Amino acid sequence: MSNYYEWNQLSHSDKWILFPENIGKHLTIDETSLSQGELYTIVTNKAAHGKKGTIVAMIKGTDAQTVSNVLLKIPRRYRCRVQEITLDMAASMIKIVRTAFPQAVQVTDRFHVQQLVFDAVQELRIKFRWEAIDRENEQIAYAKQTNQTYIPEVLANGDTHKQLLARSRYLLFKSKSRWTESQKQRAGILFEHYPLLKIAYKLAQELSFIFQTTKHKNIAYTRLAKWYNKVELSGIDSFKTVMRTIQSHYRTILNFFDNRSTNAAAESFNAKIKALRSQFRGVRDVKFFLFRLSKIYA
Repeated sequence: MSNYYEWNQLSHSDKWILFPENIGKHLTIDETSLSQGELYTIVTNKAAHGKKGTIVAMIKGTDAQTVSNVLLKIPRRYRCRVQEITLDMAASMIKIVRTAFPQAVQVTDRFHVQQLVFDAVQELRIKFRWEAIDRENEQIAYAKQTNQTYIPEVLANGDTHKQLLARSRYLLFKSKSRWTESQKQRAGILFEHYPLLKIAYKLAQELSFIFQTTKHKNIAYTRLAKWYNKVELSGIDSFKTVMRTIQSHYRTILNFFDNRSTNAAAESFNAKIKALRSQFRGVRDVKFFLFRLSKIYA
């Protein structure tokens, strides 16, 4: 009834499917998981807004050579239409875009950059939490040796140091304006006892502010350079990787400020795939699942 067995891509659909006619000026490239952690590289057209005409290609795996070989099956005149493509900072994705869409401007997704910075903040918080746990264990052991009752230090909001650091996870992702009253109190105590976390949080928020408010590439370049200097002066170890990553990708990061393009469309489409997968209780037949996707979104 669905004409599945007459589908012109059936023979290779478990490895790749292509829809060159869906190529537009602005594309996104990302990876998604269909079943049991099996990854597929997916190229989508932003102009379709997650509806018909969205899927340009879905290719099994993330190996740059394999994916590129499939994308090169698309006629060159179609690939030359692409003016801009958004992607994450994975080396394989960069190589794929460079090979298959050589004329397209690469734009590093701002949310991946921000996520890297927030991860650095969380790494610092976790480091302090492990230190607090070790300190507490040492105090408990000492109390046992001296036949004393261990009484943990309780802070103004009722948290111990270990609890304070565990419960501060989510407030460190949010801007101050979105904190609840209890989070404001917890943040004040946290930053008083761990001033390095305050510096790290401030750096993360400053980077978000640059992406949110800057409209021109030249101004963004200056602001990012000043932010980079602040990170260097902070001396926070967890930010060293962030600094090196931004330094390696600064050209494609700055390309964001031309059209303010992000990979949000790709993430949204991934969510649709996951919802469809959940609706059918997983993916038993990969070929037929991709056939369904192509009927709806290609």
